[in-house]
Amino acid sequence: MTGRPRARELGVPFDGVPGPLNALTDVAGVEVGYVTLVEGEGALRTGHGPVRTGVTAILPRGRAGIDVPCAAGYFSLNGNGEMTGTAWLEETGSLTLPVLLSNTHAIGPCHRGVIDWVVEHRPEVAAGWLLPVVAETWDGYLNDINGSHVRPEHAGRAIDAAAGGPVAEGAVGGGTGMTCYSFKGGCGTASRRVPYGPDSYTVGAFVQANFGARAELTVAGVPVGRRLAEDNRQESSDWLAPPGSGSVIAVVATDAPLLPGQCTALARRVPLGLARTGTAGSHFSGDLFLAFSTANPGALTSTFPTTAPEADAYETLRFIPWGRLDAFYTAVVRAVEEAVVNALVAGETMIGRDGHRSPGLPHDALSALLDGHRAR
Repeated sequence: MTGRPRARELGVPFDGVPGPLNALTDVAGVEVGYVTLVEGEGALRTGHGPVRTGVTAILPRGRAGIDVPCAAGYFSLNGNGEMTGTAWLEETGSLTLPVLLSNTHAIGPCHRGVIDWVVEHRPEVAAGWLLPVVAETWDGYLNDINGSHVRPEHAGRAIDAAAGGPVAEGAVGGGTGMTCYSFKGGCGTASRRVPYGPDSYTVGAFVQANFGARAELTVAGVPVGRRLAEDNRQESSDWLAPPGSGSVIAVVATDAPLLPGQCTALARRVPLGLARTGTAGSHFSGDLFLAFSTANPGALTSTFPTTAPEADAYETLRFIPWGRLDAFYTAVVRAVEEAVVNALVAGETMIGRDGHRSPGLPHDALSALLDGHRAR
């Protein structure tokens, strides 16, 4: 953990009831692991640094359950980004294997790294084909993104590091070199409880936040970004992404029993949570979202048939009726909003390649703006 407060500790008001950790890992069985790579300073020397990047691994059912499918769905708000494995996910409605997040040019090493890890640790799973989900956002403002610093073994180390419990936020893992609303961005998470008759379910969200222009930033309904513009200095470069671009990846998990199409519906609600933080969605921002349900273990298998055709088998999915999903949609929106603000609050000023600077969100100034708005 960074030791930095979270948004609620600064008095930022949010709607809804979070789980005990207010994190993606409030969904039982979900694990998160990081490898963070920070090295060097000064002028960019491609292949040498400075390095400000890393890898995040999200395991829907932990290491022991990497081959047990989850119902899953995917949604792209804007496609200037990459999330591998989505063609098969859309075909089958199921997700297996760890989900990895890193920088734009590290998709290949992470993809290979998942395969290498499965071959080593679960060779029986690797006997068929492996189509991992790997997603990215661009950290080239701070990081030597063309330097091949993320290697397949880093993906394996992130998977090995995955655990339940509290989740570190800010400049860790794949979020290490990210910038959000022209402040230091990175990883953020939050969760919401959803009562359902005699039962109670959890919806958790995890974001790799690297999007938005400073003037857009809105916290708890207050347009604070335009009041925090004095610390908006960025160093010159041969090429930098336009303000507001950069991308965001969101992963939503729930233990509620859902159909694959219902998981897609949850993923489609992620942009509503992002919009609460101010973004209108930039053309140059890749905004890609994944949602999965850990219920119904053992269903949605995609294995070769082992019995004669006349001995047909069946699978059964228990699911919440479509007409009862509104509370889960609301939970996604609220958890995503808070996850983004948590990523910003966790951010500390970082200096990267060529002296490029991504400033930490000033806590005192944010609290003063929110207090002033409430006092009106």
